[in-house]
Amino acid sequence: MGSHAAGGSQAPPAAAAGGGETQRTQYPYVTGTSVIALKYKDGVIMACDTGASYGSTLRYKSVERIKAVGKHSLIGASGEFSDFQEILRYLDELTLSDHMWDDGNSLGPKEIHSYLTRVMYNRRNKFDPLWNTLVLGGVKKGPKGDEKYLGMVNMIGTHFEENHVATGFGNHLAIPILRAEWREDMTFEEAVKLVEKCLLVLLYRDRSSINKFQIAKITTEGSTIYPPYSLKTYWGFSHFENPAQGAVGSW
Repeated sequence: MGSHAAGGSQAPPAAAAGGGETQRTQYPYVTGTSVIALKYKDGVIMACDTGASYGSTLRYKSVERIKAVGKHSLIGASGEFSDFQEILRYLDELTLSDHMWDDGNSLGPKEIHSYLTRVMYNRRNKFDPLWNTLVLGGVKKGPKGDEKYLGMVNMIGTHFEENHVATGFGNHLAIPILRAEWREDMTFEEAVKLVEKCLLVLLYRDRSSINKFQIAKITTEGSTIYPPYSLKTYWGFSHFENPAQGAVGSW
């Protein structure tokens, strides 16, 4: 992402022009928007759209931002897509190293989430962050039976575990819906309906969202990433026809 000074005695351009300071370009170019995930009765469900924006231009329409990690986890990402590809490369190396031990055990979602928090915080401390917010969910058998896990980490390493999470615009618009309607004993069909409700709200309100969505689930039986599909929309609401009517201010 950044342009680093070359070796030798030649001063970097920033140092020559600005009196000794080295500058790094830190700006996301191709970005994906919100990811929504929640626990349900049998596992974890995750969803996002397949759009990727080049600046404010919705440039790519078929970008998959949910991937399986090892046997027990799913990862979804908002933010810079090339940085997400770099993170997937890190995770490939991690899961390969874990597999080579051949000790009958494998990394679960909690361990992978912990690893990602260290990666993101490490890059933040180098002032060269990976410009993503990551959602990590999964299911693995533990001492208390099947243990569902869902966590999130952002570009500066802030992380937490929750029953439902949403990144990007979804953090503002989807979280209130999830708080009001989520239940621990939801079936997969009920979880899909709740996720689709959140995705529809984001489609109406987030300019970076497109009507092409992908849903994935993970249970003890493994992960499934479903093909992209579209939702039925209705744009005839009166507030959509004249959104500025009655608004306070100059907008």
